[in-house]
Amino acid sequence: MKEIKKILCAVDLSEHSKEVAEYAATLATQCNATVLVVYTAPSLSQYVGFHVPPNTIENFVGEIVSGAEQSMQSFVSENFPGIEAKGQVLIGYAAEEILNKANEEQVDMIIMGTHGRKGIDRILFGSVAEKVVKNATIPVLTIRPNA
Repeated sequence: MKEIKKILCAVDLSEHSKEVAEYAATLATQCNATVLVVYTAPSLSQYVGFHVPPNTIENFVGEIVSGAEQSMQSFVSENFPGIEAKGQVLIGYAAEEILNKANEEQVDMIIMGTHGRKGIDRILFGSVAEKVVKNATIPVLTIRPNA
């Protein structure tokens, strides 16, 4: 089995993210690995064509990122005590950004949650986890929320 020295833990900062972090922290402790925790904020670039001034969209995205960075700092310190971990907020399409960051940072594994959407929700929203699993070149551990 390949050595796991660097883990990318993708979270959405919801209450389910704590469960995902528990798995990442446990595995990091057992493997003596570092953890990169990422949250992807939407770029909202798809809304530029609407009748909303671009500077308003940029301000809104800036506020989301600023809030997410503050939340990320406390999330990492609360969920990864004693583990070499850092948080980072990305901007863009979640699956694409997660895969790009995993490649850029040369991580050995991705750990992320899945919302387990079904039916029309899945058709409308797709699955970030599914896109990551299908396109990743490294192992991906998905954690489904407890019901």
